Amino acid sequence: MDAVFKTEAGVFNYRVGGVLIHNGCVLLHKDKEDDFWALPGGRVEVTEEASKAVVREFKEEIDVDLQVERLLWSVESFFTHRESNYHEIGFYFKMKEVGNGLPQEELFYGHEGNKVLIYKWIPLDQLKDYTIEPSFLKEELNDLGSGTKHIVVHD
Repeated sequence: MDAVFKTEAGVFNYRVGGVLIHNGCVLLHKDKEDDFWALPGGRVEVTEEASKAVVREFKEEIDVDLQVERLLWSVESFFTHRESNYHEIGFYFKMKEVGNGLPQEELFYGHEGNKVLIYKWIPLDQLKDYTIEPSFLKEELNDLGSGTKHIVVHD
């Protein structure tokens, strides 16, 4: 069971995302119904550790084995999506590939249940040209630093 709780005030969501950087590009994805890009990942299941959830999500969606390097950001996000107000807690991890298998094509597809997800390697120096959510990612992806940051964002 996913850690998503719907209330009269809105939706509370517990999400993880993974940062994969290869040849100066970051891997982002989007639902074909959305007009924005995001880091790959998904919802954490109740009783699941965040670091295990992000590895599981990549395996389920694009069938690749990854390993967590470190936690980059803990994020409180407040936003509206598809006419619902969201309060999202997110943990974002720097990831690395274990073995081979990560698609190298600029654009490829994955699956989340019966939905098709579009994946794209986007050059870090071109992030400003894309709509990316949460919005803090455009700046933070260009300077991962060596520590962990706590970020609060109202999009």
